[in-house]
Amino acid sequence: MKSLHRQDLFCWSAFDLERNVDFNSIAWIRPQGNILIDPLPLSNHDFAHLNSLGSTAWIIITNSDHIRATREIAAHTGAKIAGPAAEKAEFPMNCDVWLEDGDELVPGLRVLTMNGSKTPGELALVIEETTLITGDLVRAHRAGSLMVLPDAKLTDRAAAVASVRRLAQLHPIQTVLVGDGWSVFGSGNQRLEELAAAL
Repeated sequence: MKSLHRQDLFCWSAFDLERNVDFNSIAWIRPQGNILIDPLPLSNHDFAHLNSLGSTAWIIITNSDHIRATREIAAHTGAKIAGPAAEKAEFPMNCDVWLEDGDELVPGLRVLTMNGSKTPGELALVIEETTLITGDLVRAHRAGSLMVLPDAKLTDRAAAVASVRRLAQLHPIQTVLVGDGWSVFGSGNQRLEELAAAL
């Protein structure tokens, strides 16, 4: 796994040929049990690395299109699974907890709900007020700037824009870790404000 901007955050990725971007997964390493977000399959090397960093307590799925390797990793680690409450009725797998806007799964991890994306109630996560993790709605196909899903993928553009503008008002976001594409390290608030202004 790749080290990120904090000693307790790691990432692993898979390149998507259709979109020419990386799909990303995040690991937050905590003494009380690690948290994985939208986990892709792990190579033997990455799985050994993850195990060396302690036990995995939770897997968070931001939306039903990001289940990825959750079942397999949960089976190997015994991790509990958390998913978006707005998708509970039709979610393709069972979750131990259903997350809604304002929830705090563990101390320092705040849940925000993104409306208008391609799935209901997509989750965004804020770690200790400075690092934002996004699922599908906010992404980056070019380094140094953020974008949103194409209009054709949105279920409600006005609601999606309102969700992005809400993110732009978060302070002091320094880093934006995206599920799809290039993450932004430094000036996270500025990039979010630029995105909101462009919509």
